[in-house]
Amino acid sequence: MKLSTQARKVLETSMRINKTSEKERLEIERIIQIMPDDRVLLYKNVVSNPIGDLPRYSIHIRIQHMLTFVTFLTLAFTGLPIAFFDHFWATPLNTLIGGVDVSRVIHRTLAAIMIFSMIYHIFTITLDSFVKIVRGRFILQRTILPIMKDIIDFKDDALYAVGKRDQRPEMDKFMYKQKIHYFAAAFGNLVMVISGSSFLFPDIWASILPASMGANFQELMRLSHPHEALLALLVIAFWHWYNVHLAPGRFPMQWTFLTGKITREHQIEEHFLEYLRNLVEIPEERAELEKMLAARELGEETTVTEELSPDQV
Repeated sequence: MKLSTQARKVLETSMRINKTSEKERLEIERIIQIMPDDRVLLYKNVVSNPIGDLPRYSIHIRIQHMLTFVTFLTLAFTGLPIAFFDHFWATPLNTLIGGVDVSRVIHRTLAAIMIFSMIYHIFTITLDSFVKIVRGRFILQRTILPIMKDIIDFKDDALYAVGKRDQRPEMDKFMYKQKIHYFAAAFGNLVMVISGSSFLFPDIWASILPASMGANFQELMRLSHPHEALLALLVIAFWHWYNVHLAPGRFPMQWTFLTGKITREHQIEEHFLEYLRNLVEIPEERAELEKMLAARELGEETTVTEELSPDQV
């Protein structure tokens, strides 16, 4: 496989950060050279374990996702019937829970858990980034932060979708769709926290805001809270769940949110630059890939001619 300039830069950076030995470097280069140029042919033929092959999320991220997932759905289940209590469908739901008063208590308790999950998440990613910076292992492109390449990837992926490109762009650990969803969810959570706090602590907000804005702010928050919740519910149901679990190649479920691992096929297809880092960081993956390429007769002839010195053998 002939790597693009971007892919070559990612590979070289990863080998430098991981202090790859010359023997390992030659092994990695040999594996790269025997990989077929057609990444579609590659990811459609590799062997993948449905519950995941390669590391993606830490246990902390998985716990935070589960807390957010559970609290979000239960917040919607308890909150929307309160906001629309006079609608025909809301009465039986409120009754099922024990009445509006009980629903309010449950809703506020769940909201506190969700806020804890948000703080836990911010603390985790901040501390993790700080540790990586100190150790000289921080890579901006490996984070969820948007970069200019995401715009280019979006354009190239759209061209691939309409048949104008033979292959999808080489995307990093987090592709543009994931970043859009992440920051949309972060904005939605912020709206929910601010609007919800205005119901619980109106006096505090009244003391902060100018007197002329207090009434309008409360009305805006009253409208924002249930409608943002409804919007988020629709986005989760029709966008997030489809892209993560129901799309072809992912159906019926992707296990990453439970196991913290991503399938080899998915990694190569949508996160090829991260897969190159996996080849550097995980020697077992190099051996597994080489074995699969030979078994499927997909390997290209290698032209690596460097000889190892006796101390490298």
